[in-house]
Amino acid sequence: MSDLDLDAARPHMTALADTLQSAGVIHTPQWVDAFAAVPRHHFVPTWFEQEINARGITVWRQQRARTDDKHLAAAYRDITLVTALDPSTAEQVDDTAWTGFPVSSSTLPSLMAAMLEDLTVRKGHRVLEIGTGTGYNTALLCARLGDRLVHSIDVDPDLTDTARTRLQQLGHTPYLAAGDGQKGIPEADRFDRIIATCSVPAIPEAWIEQARPGAIILTDIALGIAGGLVRLGVDEHHRAIGHFTATAGSFMPARTDAHVYPQAHRPERAPQADTRPTALTAADIQAHYPLKLLLAFHLPETELVYHLDDTTGTTSIQLQRSDGAWARVPFTDDRTVTYGGSPDLWKQAETAWRWWNTRGRPTQDNFGYGREANGNASVWYIPDGTRWHLNTH
Repeated sequence: MSDLDLDAARPHMTALADTLQSAGVIHTPQWVDAFAAVPRHHFVPTWFEQEINARGITVWRQQRARTDDKHLAAAYRDITLVTALDPSTAEQVDDTAWTGFPVSSSTLPSLMAAMLEDLTVRKGHRVLEIGTGTGYNTALLCARLGDRLVHSIDVDPDLTDTARTRLQQLGHTPYLAAGDGQKGIPEADRFDRIIATCSVPAIPEAWIEQARPGAIILTDIALGIAGGLVRLGVDEHHRAIGHFTATAGSFMPARTDAHVYPQAHRPERAPQADTRPTALTAADIQAHYPLKLLLAFHLPETELVYHLDDTTGTTSIQLQRSDGAWARVPFTDDRTVTYGGSPDLWKQAETAWRWWNTRGRPTQDNFGYGREANGNASVWYIPDGTRWHLNTH
């Protein structure tokens, strides 16, 4: 990167840091300085933005962070920038547009900043980052802690190599590795902090083994219907105990192979059984993230999808299980649920809804999360200890 590139970007870097500080997302001076010093556009020179093209097709249009003010400003917006599409689904439709599914991105800066604050790093802390990605978050950690204390791993060796080059161009030389981040970096010493920018269904054993007693793990736990960021402390008994954070965010699933992307399993659905009135609406679920999280506690091995009725054009929220059971409520004023298979699926959702309301609609940071030394995990409502056991095997 030339000095001219940095000079042109510096006002945008400073503006981003000021915006994050004014919004209360970051309050530690060292993190403000880091965001003002690290050029995001250097790590995300191109990205994809979703649009509807002239033929009415939803596509991903490639954008570039050129050095003119307009394009640089686009790179420093507080949004997630999609940086790669699944090559098995990507299809080019014109010179700069593709169809396909996102598989890599640069997280929106406000979420990154909130997570870095939640990590509560101190001088001398050794940090393991799971999911190097573009290298932008790695560079922020380097700016705060120094290169020798930062270790990062990504399943995709191409991403790792590109990030290494871009980091070196800015004078940073952290320890980077290519491999399955759920296995950590076994050859490294133990860590004081572990932060993951991917989701996992459970805390991997390797992270516990590579964490010093008193270490903090910050990651996105995927629980089916919804997941959330958890901040966990590791004790001398190999337990990781903490809570969901006030910061809400989600990440793409962790992968064990750079060239294999998760594919949704769509079993055959049971035929429609009945329709009945319900107090729980699609709008309720859509509007309240803590409710979605609570539904995940009550309904393990259930997923939430959006269903479009080809006949009426009505969109609904649908809960569905691998045994074929499903239940669907529309985004209309019609307070009805239509279901197939077991009627208990939506009854359990209504039970969760009533539980949440009777306790004053608690936010997600009122729920704890714990992983025992044997790998068993559970979540609980902190004020009264109501507990749900999770299937982690």
